[in-house]
Amino acid sequence: MSQVSPSPYADIAVGITPDTGKRTLADTVYDRMRWDIVRGELPPGMPLRLEQLKDRYSAGFSPLREALNRLQGERLVVSQSLRGFVVAPLSRDEMNDAIDARILVEGEALQRAIRNGGDAWEAEILAAAHELTKSLRRASDGFDVDMTDLERRHRRFHHALIAACGSTRLLRMADTLYMETERYRLTALHRSVDLGERDVCTEHEALVRAVLARDEDAAAALLTEHYRDTGRQMESVLTA
Repeated sequence: MSQVSPSPYADIAVGITPDTGKRTLADTVYDRMRWDIVRGELPPGMPLRLEQLKDRYSAGFSPLREALNRLQGERLVVSQSLRGFVVAPLSRDEMNDAIDARILVEGEALQRAIRNGGDAWEAEILAAAHELTKSLRRASDGFDVDMTDLERRHRRFHHALIAACGSTRLLRMADTLYMETERYRLTALHRSVDLGERDVCTEHEALVRAVLARDEDAAAALLTEHYRDTGRQMESVLTA
């Protein structure tokens, strides 16, 4: 199904220094390591030894430690006594907790965005939905799809829905929770495309219709069910 590029985060506002906007070596290492963890190239429980990471990412100890500390803040790596950093294990409880939090935060942000959003907000939602649907349909039809590009499109769509909420803090919390559930969700996305277990495009289309109709309750309910369905898929993967 997929071709894999080094990282989908280069064009996302993650790791940009606030004063200059320029990316550092630590930003690049963070992007690459994060994507390797999310797609399973660095599996849960794997020790992250600095000497090996130095060779893998062609970086010195200082940018590697900075990247690892940022990933620890996102719960993607953990620090263990005498072992250093390891890739965080997959946890059903933590996954469900993150989903619950995401529903609360994004549900509130979505309802605010419906009240506040204007024509430009609607146009961005339609453009993002169209872009994402094209990639998902191509993947469902058996064409090779670059997963980094598909992830970028998915991220754009869900951000567009809540972008007009008017709260920087809500958007920041939503972004953090998105990243915390990402490596679980990518597996569910593979299953929905490869096995045809869900029609995610139809779910997105129903959500867009409710949002553009300015139906806050329906949109929040559809978003909740969308995330619950993804959670159920991810649970089945963890159980297996």
